[in-house]
Amino acid sequence: MPAKPNILLVHGAWGDGSHWRHVIPPLHAKGYRVCAVQNPLTSLADDVDRTRKLAAAQDGPTVLVGHSYGGMVITSAGHLPNVVGLVYVAAFAPDEGETPGGIFAMREPPPGAADIRPDKDGFLWVAPDKFRESFCQDLDETEALVMALTQKPIAARCFADKSGPPAWKVKPSWYQVSANDRMIPPETERWFAERMNPKKTITLQASHASLASHGDDIVALIEEAAGAA
Repeated sequence: MPAKPNILLVHGAWGDGSHWRHVIPPLHAKGYRVCAVQNPLTSLADDVDRTRKLAAAQDGPTVLVGHSYGGMVITSAGHLPNVVGLVYVAAFAPDEGETPGGIFAMREPPPGAADIRPDKDGFLWVAPDKFRESFCQDLDETEALVMALTQKPIAARCFADKSGPPAWKVKPSWYQVSANDRMIPPETERWFAERMNPKKTITLQASHASLASHGDDIVALIEEAAGAA
């Protein structure tokens, strides 16, 4: 039996690798070599560089999984020859030249946008007292509180950084839509999926934090992508 591919998990804005805590243990238990990158969230180029280096260091075929803004990252990092599949979890899936800010401007701002706060250093935060209702309304209060108080801010410039040629045009991809997302409009996620024409699209009755609230479904989607590698 051939070895299972590596799984590299790429977090999004206002989080870090620990956002995958409900995904990592079951994948590990199933025999996958799993790694979660810790991106600086200082620019798209910085995040792609960090992810690309970690992906290149993996021994053998690798599936990249991006949540939220992490979809911007895997779209550019996914061109590496050892990357055999891309999984988008309520994530941006830009085409060349697109920016998160430009994509947001296509529709009415999602409800969570009103709870984003800039600081004096050019970084954006989600107001802690609004984090659960904006980011993860389907998680219990304790888990949401920890996510809110450990959030990692993202540089505002990331929303103006242009994406390069998209790996989803040349690599197999899978997409998960969160029907109750308050950070990225579900309509935008469906548009991404339709444009990408992925191998499979699933829709979950989930918040933006589907990777935490619907971990089993996300694991199953990742396994499907890994099985096709």
